[in-house]
Amino acid sequence: MRFVPANFPPPESRRTFPSAALRRCRSSSMILRVLLATIGLFLSANTLAQQQGIPDFGEGNAVPLSQEYLLGRAWLMQFRRQAPILSDPQLQEYTEGLVFRLAASSQLRERRLEVVLVDAKSINAFAVPGGVVGVHNGLILAAQNEAQLASVLGHELAHLSQRHFSRSQENAQKSQKMALAGLLTGLVAVAAGGGDAGIAAIAGSQAASQDAALRYSRLHEQEADRVGMQNLVAAGMDPSGAAGMFEVMQAESRKYGSRPPEFLMTHPLTEKRIADARNRAGQYPHRMYEDNPDFQLMRARVELSFIEDPVEAVAHFRKRRKETRGPEAVAAQYGLILALTENGEFAEARELLKPMRDFKPANLSYALAETEIDLQQERFEEAITKLRRGLEIMPGNHPVTIQLGKTYYKAGRYTEADALLKAHAKRKPTNATLWYWLAEIQGLAGDRFGLHQSRAEYFFLNGAMKAALEQLNLALKLAPDNVTVERINERMAFFQAVGRALGQF
Repeated sequence: MRFVPANFPPPESRRTFPSAALRRCRSSSMILRVLLATIGLFLSANTLAQQQGIPDFGEGNAVPLSQEYLLGRAWLMQFRRQAPILSDPQLQEYTEGLVFRLAASSQLRERRLEVVLVDAKSINAFAVPGGVVGVHNGLILAAQNEAQLASVLGHELAHLSQRHFSRSQENAQKSQKMALAGLLTGLVAVAAGGGDAGIAAIAGSQAASQDAALRYSRLHEQEADRVGMQNLVAAGMDPSGAAGMFEVMQAESRKYGSRPPEFLMTHPLTEKRIADARNRAGQYPHRMYEDNPDFQLMRARVELSFIEDPVEAVAHFRKRRKETRGPEAVAAQYGLILALTENGEFAEARELLKPMRDFKPANLSYALAETEIDLQQERFEEAITKLRRGLEIMPGNHPVTIQLGKTYYKAGRYTEADALLKAHAKRKPTNATLWYWLAEIQGLAGDRFGLHQSRAEYFFLNGAMKAALEQLNLALKLAPDNVTVERINERMAFFQAVGRALGQF
């Protein structure tokens, strides 16, 4: 389901904000500049870091965890400008929950993870040094059960826990700078869906020691397969999911011929790799594993998001509902309810949803589907009552909070939406989409002071420091007291420090 309707935020707002300031930062020259400046931090940022409270980058060939964290966040800033980020709160909450479940039983030492959903049909996932984990929603759709999806995520977390990036840099020796630049440029391209360009960038950066680098990479892949499966089992999930996911990818490779799934362009798949995964899974005690029914519901959301025409979506899920059984049939009915709601067929949507709500009244996806029908029928008070009750039971829940904010917005209750989302942004300070929505709501609520601060945070998370500082300067003129002035000045000093580190000043 397309969570954010075309008029939330208003279309005219989308055309004028983020404005030309952020669009200029999307250029390839800016991206390269950010990368090279980030590399420069390894050599010259110690004094500035200490003065501004930014972790020390340190020295040496191996990359300390503090460096990886900052490097990952710098990478994420440019990635947000280049990739289509998915803004479905339910999918975000589900994927984060799965990643954090796997991380809890992993060997990760740095657990400040940032999960990014990419709106792309490609089968892909990636992990960037510093704890950035990306998932294309095409991967969620391709997986047949949660264990298969988790096997890929566990594999990516293993790359992080085993410090493969740092070990690669240690192996690169004198070519470290070029390898780092090429690797990060390639990672951005591959993660955003430009697989061929990404592979070319990575290969070009390592031309001097290509054979050794490839051998080293294969060792990393083998280790990530092994450690990833250990994580999978430790999290209480079916180890056979790894071989199952490999088989899904192999089938996709045959379907598309010379264009394999994006994941396989950086993680080559062989029959031996599949056999090794089967054999490794067979070494664990046999037991019954029950698939998480929420996975199939999330998969239906992804499936619906790839169908542009609501009428076509309704026909698709009607057919799926007839052809499937068990959890897949339930998910198909859920997808049909969402499609009917989008198509304005509210009576049938409610009729199909009622037995599901009666059977599982605590199911969050079903409850939110009901409030979406209320919202589309402009039964705002009913939706608000239900969503407020939901937040009493689950304070701070992300999907419920965003749904309530959207309902306040549609009902014209902008001040309440402002207060709700402002408090939520403190809990989710790295959610760039949330800051964007909040800024739009604050503009409608007449909260100019809040609007400039929210825009500043949005620009900051997208790596546009000059635009972020411009917004804070505007907020400074509206500050109500000296304490607020001091707080804004501290934030400006931090933005300036990050901007200098990224070579923007």
